[in-house]
Amino acid sequence: MNTKIKLENVDVSFPLFDVKSRSIKSNFVRMTTGGVISSDSKVVKIDALKNINIEFEHGDRVALIGHNGAGKSTLLKVLAGIYEPSSGTVKTVGSIASLLDLWLGVNHESSGRENIYSRGMLLGLSRKKIDEIIDDIIAFTELADFIDLPVRTYSSGMSVRLAFAISTAIEPDILLLDEVIGAGDASFMEKARNRILELINSVGILIFSSHSENDVKMFCNKGIVMEAGQIKFIGEVNEAYDYYHKHS
Repeated sequence: MNTKIKLENVDVSFPLFDVKSRSIKSNFVRMTTGGVISSDSKVVKIDALKNINIEFEHGDRVALIGHNGAGKSTLLKVLAGIYEPSSGTVKTVGSIASLLDLWLGVNHESSGRENIYSRGMLLGLSRKKIDEIIDDIIAFTELADFIDLPVRTYSSGMSVRLAFAISTAIEPDILLLDEVIGAGDASFMEKARNRILELINSVGILIFSSHSENDVKMFCNKGIVMEAGQIKFIGEVNEAYDYYHKHS
């Protein structure tokens, strides 16, 4: 499949109602998107993304580069369908997997096995597909008989292994990744990293946001530098970092 994503004139704004002081406004911006404040007589808005025009094509391994609040996470959430653009369009060819929130859909009162089905279907897998791969998922978690106990009885490391194993069992065309995911105890980390590498290598398009320049240069061939919700530079990944370091 010739995977593709095209964004045209995409804006994302968050209206803030009943904001009563300039200090509250500025504190809210610092705590959230870092976008630009705009306002009229009634509504204060945070313009988290402004006039985003970009195409991603098969073979692209794209890094989103910028300070905290530059708009990287907001852009990933738009691509994942978590945020709807305030204006503009997003067109996608190919299935998308988002590893932005491992815990979405995980119920701590349900068993690990039940969560594999509920989280898997939330990620777009059919029940038949989950039936086919559930033994592999369980083996990857290393949870053994704990898989049939409620997740609330798990240690933090066991919970992370379960969430990670479910989230990386998919076979998407497009992968959205926010940092290389750590997965609990040290003994599990190497296996988890290898799983992520396999997933990255198998997809048509990778869009990756990370604070690790080494990870980005390992995985990506292109870079997009963002600032205050706008794209400032698009190019080869080393050139993108040169621009970022020069202008940051």
